[in-house]
Amino acid sequence: MIRIIVPCYNEAERLPIGDFLDFLRSEASVDFDILFVNDGSSDDTIQVLNDIRNKSERVSVLDLQKNGGKAEAIRQGMLSTQSDKYSYLAFLDADLATPIEELIRMKDLAFKAEEPYFVMGSRINLLGYSQIKRKASRHYIGRIFATIVSNLLGLAVYDTQCGAKLIRQDLTQELFKERFISKWLFDVEMIFRLKKLKSDYDQRIMEVPLKKWEDKSGSKIKFTYYFQAPIDLLRIYFKYG
Repeated sequence: MIRIIVPCYNEAERLPIGDFLDFLRSEASVDFDILFVNDGSSDDTIQVLNDIRNKSERVSVLDLQKNGGKAEAIRQGMLSTQSDKYSYLAFLDADLATPIEELIRMKDLAFKAEEPYFVMGSRINLLGYSQIKRKASRHYIGRIFATIVSNLLGLAVYDTQCGAKLIRQDLTQELFKERFISKWLFDVEMIFRLKKLKSDYDQRIMEVPLKKWEDKSGSKIKFTYYFQAPIDLLRIYFKYG
């Protein structure tokens, strides 16, 4: 069984409710349930999430009273899920930039590969295989960032920031025990934490090229954060490196 954690902040008008419910009604989704985390939203997000919960017994809602950012919302969702009935805990962006069906393929590959620690979606545009719709500016910034992270980690990782990941459940309590330094670069900090925890970390991380991904409007990341990101990355590196 896999739990999908979906952080939500002011998503009342843009949450693709039908896509989530259609997924839960499909035969392919029997191994999944969903935990929506309301991250202190100031709009009607909590009402929307409660409505979804009322329509499916495989939906839970965690209501955080204070907005703490994406990293903290996911962290609280992970810490609240301690049942060993789950083999992996996943997280996914609320706008479904990564279609939720991609997690089925990621799950299948994980079980064929002796249960890696992390399974990470990767936005690689491969001819005849994938449909990755991404702004050119974000693509090139992402490539520069990934190259820097790869050098810092000594790990050939293509895409640390894709919002679709599976994490082995038995690692989550340790990996998410402490708050993250950065609200947006917590994916990188997770890998640094795994590096401290597991000596074979570099052999047990799997990147899976996504078949579909689409840049959605309404991103919570402000463009000015790209100037803050290098500072956050250095703070992470000096703490764990």
